[in-house]
This record gives sequence, C-alpha cells and structure tokens, in this order.
Amino acid sequence: MDGSVKKLIAEELERQRHGFELIPSENYVSGGVLEAAGSIFTNKYSEGYPSFEGLTEWDDEKIAETVLPSRRYYGGQENTDRIERLAIARACRMFKADHANVQPHSGAQANNAVYNAWLEPGETILGMSLAHGGHLTHGSPVTLSARIYNFVNYGIKDVETGEIDYDELEKMALEHKPKIILVGYSAYPREFDYERVAEIGAKVPGCLLMADMAHVAGLIVGGVHKNPFDYGFHVITTTTHKTLRGPRGGLILSRGKVGNPLKKPEKTLENIPTLIDRSVFPGTQGGPLMHVIAAKAVAFGEALEPGFKQYAAQIVKNAAVLADEMKQLGFKLITGGTSNHLILADVQGSFGIDGKEAETAIDRIGMSLNCNSIPNDTLPPFRPSGIRLGTPALTTRGLTEKEMPQIAKWMKAAIEARDDEPKLATLKKEVEKMAVKYPLPSDRAE
Repeated sequence: MDGSVKKLIAEELERQRHGFELIPSENYVSGGVLEAAGSIFTNKYSEGYPSFEGLTEWDDEKIAETVLPSRRYYGGQENTDRIERLAIARACRMFKADHANVQPHSGAQANNAVYNAWLEPGETILGMSLAHGGHLTHGSPVTLSARIYNFVNYGIKDVETGEIDYDELEKMALEHKPKIILVGYSAYPREFDYERVAEIGAKVPGCLLMADMAHVAGLIVGGVHKNPFDYGFHVITTTTHKTLRGPRGGLILSRGKVGNPLKKPEKTLENIPTLIDRSVFPGTQGGPLMHVIAAKAVAFGEALEPGFKQYAAQIVKNAAVLADEMKQLGFKLITGGTSNHLILADVQGSFGIDGKEAETAIDRIGMSLNCNSIPNDTLPPFRPSGIRLGTPALTTRGLTEKEMPQIAKWMKAAIEARDDEPKLATLKKEVEKMAVKYPLPSDRAE
C-alpha cells in the first residue's frame, strides 16, 4: 500500500481505538463487514439487477448456491447476482418488506430515487423541517431535490416534549395534497406516531407514505422501535451504517408488487417496488458498488442474529441513562430527553457557549460528537446553539448504563476546561484508559 495512505489509516485506527464515538450517525463495523467491503467485488461492474425468476426458496443457502439468468448489462455476473440476492432477501426479512433495493450509494441517493420514482417535477412533498430536526434531503433549499420538487414542512408543536404537531400536519396535507408524506429526521430524539400519519395520508388521493429511518433502522430491526410498514407505509429508506452497523451506503425497502425492472410498469402504489428499481438504475445512478453490497449482506446477516435485539435494546437504555445524567449536570436537553438513540442538547442555553466550541472541547479529550442547530435556533448553522450525540457506537464497544455517568461527566468537564490545556490533557488520558478496555469489533477475535 502507498506509504502515506497506510500511515493515515494506521493513525485513524489508533484514534478510534483510544477514544469514543458519540456521533449518533456513526458506528463501528465488524471484521466481517470490513473484509467484505475491501473484497475483490470492488473490481466488478454490475449495472442492472439480479433475477429472482423461478427461485422459490429464499433461505440463505439456496440463494447462495442458485445461479439464474442475469438481468445485467455486463457478463460475468454469476457471483454478483447471488451476493446481491442474498442482501435483498436478508433486508426483506429484517423489515418485513416485499422488496429491497440494496444499490443506493447513500441515504440521500435513496431518498432522491424514491422522489424520482413517484413524482413529477414541481409536485409536493410534505416533510419535517430541517430547523426542527429533519434531514437536508427533506426540503432544504440548498439541495438539488428542493429545486425540482415543492417541499412544505411541518415541525414540533412543543419543544419541551418534542410532540409533532399532527393537527397542523393534517391541515397542511389537506391543503397542499402532497404526493409524498415523509417522516424521518437527523436530529429528533423521539418517535413518530406512524398510525396517525397513515390516517392523514389516507385522506390524500395517490399519496405515498415514506419513512426515512436512517437513524433508527437498527432499532426497528431490533424490535425496540415501531416498524412503519405495520401501519400502512409504502416505503422505508435508510442508510446501512448508523444503528444497522453496516458499511456506509443506502437501502430502499417497499411494499407492493415486485416486477421485472426491465419492463416499465403502470405508475401505481402497488407497483412502487419496480418503479423504485427503475429509478435507482438507470434513473439516478449507474453501476452499483458490489463490494459495499457484499458488506451490506454481511451486516444484514449480523442484524438477523438473536444478539442484535439485545444490542438495540441496550442502545436505548444507554441513551436514556446518558440523557438523565446530562440533565443532572446542567445540560438543557431538547424535548427533555430521548426515546431513541439520540440526544440533542442546548449548550448555549446551558453554559453560554455555542455548539462548535463544545464540540471542539469534547473532541480534544478523545470523544467525538457534532454541533447541531436546535429548534428556533438564533445562531448560524456552523456555530449553532446545540450539540448532537448518541449511543450506537458506545454500545457496540460494549459500554452499558454503568459507564454513561462517566461519559456525561467527561463532557461537562471538557466544556468547563475548554481553555485549560493541562486539564484537557488529563481528561484525554482518562478517556484513553477506559477506551482501550473496550476493543473495536474488528480488533476482537472471531
């Protein structure tokens, strides 16, 4: 390997080993996921899709051994077809979906592919406001999708409790008649009422119900959060990292009739799985990253193991304890706490500093989180009032409720010592001492 690159990889490995990751959208993958992501599949172009025609048994062993005629535009696909079929089948089992598209390179591309599958330019999407915790792809004017489609945004009714204003959401849906009602977030510490949203969507003809579950997909698979499909949603999009503990990438799950992606179907909600396949390729991206799809297949297999349920439950337990400890130390928490893996704290209101100052101080003692805007923030996005953190990666390392008070104390101590170099150095050594007791998954013996 190139010496400079090898050196930087080694330095990043040491950074991760000797500190803790608190960013709620990051996690640590297993050795198996890393091995697949770096596999020989990176050499293969595989534009198109594998066929399931004639495959009646969907167990892993049967899928892995069955070679079927390919629907690709290149030859040499007998192995890529099987690895992608395996990833699709596992994803469907995880979420109780009729179909899965495992090709999106990211969560943003997954969202854009769904928009492209169902909407015409100028049609309306009703999604959560970025200012209240939504994602960039849910209507931020800086994105390409916001230049193509008409986004209208709903938000939080009560910042203290985090309650979504569902009455206002319904009013907006009846007024704007959106073609998509979108739920999901990047900085919201609570859970949606999917049943209420589905009732609203049923009042809008031709409305597709879409849930961007990038942050909580692992919690859904682990059974500690509700599955939007159980309430009538048509589509779930997600990333495959975060709480799913897979490689960086995207995933689209859907309910409906699964057809041949080479044949254009009628534009109906029933045909949304095939419409999405055609929207991903050739609609919005070219060749899939087969080495990443192989890594997704590994991660999905891990998520289907019994131990993943314990992992998901522990994420939520850890987050609840960490939030309580932070409150006791004077952190003002948006929505008063958390119901998932994520915590949003107002450090400007708590300690008189902006989120970037807090992020920098905490990073210097070996714990990473990110500054983040809070609802109705008066500060600019790069130096907002809040910080965002979570427990997926801490839980993967093996930390439990009993370590959460110390994590909270270190955060508070770093903020207080942000101008005290010797104190920061001492705190960093304390963090390192604990971190090395909890190896990265890829460092553990298989």
